[in-house]
Amino acid sequence: MRNVERGIRLGILGAFVHGIRRRNPAIIVNAVLSYGASFLPGVVERMVGIQFRPWQRIYVEIAMLTHAVGMCGPYDEVWWWDHLTHTHSATLLGGLVHVIARRRNQAPTPRVLAAVMVVSLGWEVLEFLIHVVARRLGFEPILVVYGPRDTLLDLVFDLVGALLVLLFGDWFLANFVKN
Repeated sequence: MRNVERGIRLGILGAFVHGIRRRNPAIIVNAVLSYGASFLPGVVERMVGIQFRPWQRIYVEIAMLTHAVGMCGPYDEVWWWDHLTHTHSATLLGGLVHVIARRRNQAPTPRVLAAVMVVSLGWEVLEFLIHVVARRLGFEPILVVYGPRDTLLDLVFDLVGALLVLLFGDWFLANFVKN
């Protein structure tokens, strides 16, 4: 599994190098953030004292890879790429909320749906603001806004991710809930 993790991080570094070669700050910034976030499972394990299953580590890290690589072209060229990354990211956030709710003996459904939708709306507003401010300052935005239809679809696929967690979270995340 360590080789798979190294491969994922090399893919993210490849996106970074691609961004440097193209002098594209959006790719560079997103690759740096994705690379750092690919270490989150290990950090969480040490800080919280929980153990990820190997596939769970890979699942988190692949989300970072698909985002970094997406900035190199797939977001613009592959119609379903953005839907995939939004669904995947929403399952990560929804999974976190699901585990917290279960560990507190609370019902995860309202919490997962609320958290995913609030964060999703916040992300879309942030994406728009970054775009507007960058344009006004004469910089290339590090995030791209494609319009209201895209924003609505992003929210729909974030909701799909939340629903997947509600359907499968107890099974896929049981190792984080057990004491």
